[in-house]
Amino acid sequence: MTETPFNTLNDLLFGSALSKPTTSVKLIAGLGNPGPEYDGTRHNVGFRVLDVLAGRLGVTIRRRSFNALVEDALLGDVKLVLLKPQQYMNRSGHAVATAAGYYKVAAGDVMVVLDDMALPTGQLRIRAKGSAGGHNGLKDIIAQMGTDSFARLRLGVGDCGTRDAAEYVLSRFGSTERNAIEQATEQAVDAVLYWAKQGTAAAMNRYNSGGDGQTQGNKKE
Repeated sequence: MTETPFNTLNDLLFGSALSKPTTSVKLIAGLGNPGPEYDGTRHNVGFRVLDVLAGRLGVTIRRRSFNALVEDALLGDVKLVLLKPQQYMNRSGHAVATAAGYYKVAAGDVMVVLDDMALPTGQLRIRAKGSAGGHNGLKDIIAQMGTDSFARLRLGVGDCGTRDAAEYVLSRFGSTERNAIEQATEQAVDAVLYWAKQGTAAAMNRYNSGGDGQTQGNKKE
């Protein structure tokens, strides 16, 4: 198996700093719809990335607060707040804005992980700010936070073609797509961890341009 960027950067990301006081707080929100009927759907890839991220960090996201499931974790001297809003996709903003206010996290220290139909299945794209691009969850977060100047990691779920878009994002991945989306989920976790330690510009350079960990999930645009 090819060594992932996370494995090669393990010392940088964790090292012996776990015993040190935290110096910063980052909020990472994965978007999706609550309820077992939505598990595994295209619209819930943000939830899936957060669950895999939590597993990497040795925690489980299950505490209820801010109308969300939330958990704290340490990444070296950085405190990570992992958040899964539970008010359905188009009302994601309340949980994100409330948690950011509670933890006193600036917009520049927020990362939102979401699905994107404009990207091929499994492709990643990180941006520092920008419009919602038609995504209702992102649209509500921008409205509730009063700014679009927060990082976002979009994970491609493929174009709906002639299908109804709402129906498409609530569908599950086909057998030919599953391997790509599983690899992309792991790559997205690598990217989020790298972002938390190195910042948005560095993460964009590494994961938007086919850097060291190039997979189907980070092709050059």
